[in-house]
Amino acid sequence: MSSSAQYKSKSLAEAEKLAWLRLIRSENIGPATFHDLMDHAGSAVNALEMLPALSRRGGKKAIKICSLEEAEAEFSSHRSKGARLVAYGEQDYPQHLMHIDAPPPILSVKGGNALGQSRMLAIVGARNASLSGRKLAARFAKELGEEGFVIASGLARGIDAAAHEAATPSGTIAAFAGGIDILYPPEHDRLLAGILDAGGTAISEMPLGWKPRGRDFPRRNRLISGVSLGVIVIEAAKASGSLHTARYALEQNRDIFAVPGSPLDPRSAGTNGLIRQGAALITCVEDILEGLSGRLEPVLPLQPKLLEPGRPSPAREEPSGKLRDKLLSALGPTPVDVDELIRFAEVDARTLHVLLLELELGGRLERHPGNKISLLM
Repeated sequence: MSSSAQYKSKSLAEAEKLAWLRLIRSENIGPATFHDLMDHAGSAVNALEMLPALSRRGGKKAIKICSLEEAEAEFSSHRSKGARLVAYGEQDYPQHLMHIDAPPPILSVKGGNALGQSRMLAIVGARNASLSGRKLAARFAKELGEEGFVIASGLARGIDAAAHEAATPSGTIAAFAGGIDILYPPEHDRLLAGILDAGGTAISEMPLGWKPRGRDFPRRNRLISGVSLGVIVIEAAKASGSLHTARYALEQNRDIFAVPGSPLDPRSAGTNGLIRQGAALITCVEDILEGLSGRLEPVLPLQPKLLEPGRPSPAREEPSGKLRDKLLSALGPTPVDVDELIRFAEVDARTLHVLLLELELGGRLERHPGNKISLLM
């Protein structure tokens, strides 16, 4: 993400935040597309005006744009539920989350100011955790809290719940896959109430009222690793959500710590595999602190690389139909690297990103890890 200007204030005016909210809540727009649109258009207001034309060129006749009334209703709902919306770059936005690729533009937040802490670690693991796994998660969370760390997790059964409960007195963050008013699992209502009463925080990228689907949990896992310095994995089966969190941590240049387990226990297959792949083997909090040595200095303030609100749209030369045809011919269901596309199409990165924006808004583009994309057939 690149731009020629930076935000100069620590908060957005409500009108600007409403425009941001409308943009991220519009059809076919996720965090990566949001940031590309902001870079291309100069502001959320300009981007909203451009959406119909961009989506038509991408192959979609009409795109559903979040209305001002819908955005205002979401603002009002947050206030009525004692929650708030925090935008990228604002003072309450998590420091480490600003450093990841395509950070969430807006977070739905409820509770205290635990997000403002820089010393934050994630603890994740199996839902069907063993008793020893739960005890270890609780011990790590308690001792790390005593060392000044806030613990982030996903409020799931098993390891997550044990970590949250033990970290409640010192500070913990619960990341939701759905809206922060949709508790999953529902039996954790007392646990969540205790977290919030103690000054902890609930966060989500999703709007209020959003019921979590299976595909929403990877997004939650990316949030858990993104707010943290590192991820501690205690008991994880192969292909589990905890391993997805570890994968995101690797992409985000976070430390990964794994507790070894018996090769006879399928709940340890994932953690043992992480250790074989280079994750730090840990058995106590001292191992974690040693692994974080050199990374606990205060995080330097990061100026968000987004264009200033209200800035006129930069002049852009519209890509030709011939160039669009050439790009489409190079794309297919197999993921390809964006840099390879730039070389193949013989265009500059900005022009290519305009073409990709059109396809994504038209619902024809899929993004993959490692800066790769494919065409939805």
